[in-house]
Amino acid sequence: MFRVDPSWPALPNHWVLGDVSQIAVDRRDHVWILHRPRSVPADQQGHAAPPVLELDAAGKFTQGWGGMSDQYEWPSTEHGIFVDYKDNVWIGGSNPTAQPILTPKSDDMLLKFTSKGKFILQIGHRDQSHGNKDPENFKRPTEVFVYAKTNEAFVSDGYGNRRVIVLNADTGAFKRMWGAFGNTPLDPTPAPSSATPRPADAATATQAPLDDGTPGPQQFGTVHGVKVSNDGLVYIEDRNNRRIQVFSLDGKYLTQVFINRGGPATMSAAAIAFSPDRQQEFMYIADYGNSHIIVLKRKTLEILDSFGSRGSSPGDFQGLHHIAADSKGNLYTSEVAPGHRAQKFVFTGMSGTRH
Repeated sequence: MFRVDPSWPALPNHWVLGDVSQIAVDRRDHVWILHRPRSVPADQQGHAAPPVLELDAAGKFTQGWGGMSDQYEWPSTEHGIFVDYKDNVWIGGSNPTAQPILTPKSDDMLLKFTSKGKFILQIGHRDQSHGNKDPENFKRPTEVFVYAKTNEAFVSDGYGNRRVIVLNADTGAFKRMWGAFGNTPLDPTPAPSSATPRPADAATATQAPLDDGTPGPQQFGTVHGVKVSNDGLVYIEDRNNRRIQVFSLDGKYLTQVFINRGGPATMSAAAIAFSPDRQQEFMYIADYGNSHIIVLKRKTLEILDSFGSRGSSPGDFQGLHHIAADSKGNLYTSEVAPGHRAQKFVFTGMSGTRH
């Protein structure tokens, strides 16, 4: 059970958040917020916060950084943030070529920084992707997870490609990749040139049908996120196909679960967080399309409960995009348009109806 903390976060300087694309928690329980300053309304641009914000475990603002530099290609549309076990901060973007915000070029790269914002590494380059077979460039990658036991970076790639790609977390060197069900990832059919560009957080690939009893498409739709559990299982959020697929570390397909497949809105499986116990007994799913959080048993994928609804009140969601958990079991959520906010949900204990 959880209760929302309406006083969190407290930001200095009258700062304003735009689309809060992702939220992360590091090993010290510091919370990292990534937002899109260019999405702040024009009349509030003077108060736009830096794209990367760090708050300590007590919720106190620590630092802010990020943005354009001649050292690296900062994403036009900030999308993913992850802090690894060495305290390095990974940043990815989702800007499509057809929808220029800062540049008409695509965010086909990942950036790696120290926790203080010092640039370490860029992997891939803007507008250089050659599709799903390209081991050097991404195509609007959505999330990174660094698995400490193997020092590998698992990348969900993403909005333009339909794959999981695994890298050496120190050097960025390619190691392996796979698609849905462990299949070879295939490039999607190009959209007609006259098609209206879609925003970065809209559907970009085939939608899953309503619940028809089939396993679903053999290719990923939008590979929106990746998490690796303590016991070495890789969980992939196939958001537009409304499912989570589970793999071994080497890409062998194991199982899947559909999230609100027969529900009114697509794009349900947007993000994953695990409970902080050693076994990671519970898994939390951010249901972007239907504005609530779903609670599952991680190992069995049994759906236990859900909470939240569409709205602007504290505890409700508008554009629930990502979720993270700290070591005490508290949850943190991020909302893109129209929500433009981050929220904290304090863990208050187990209900009497626990399965």
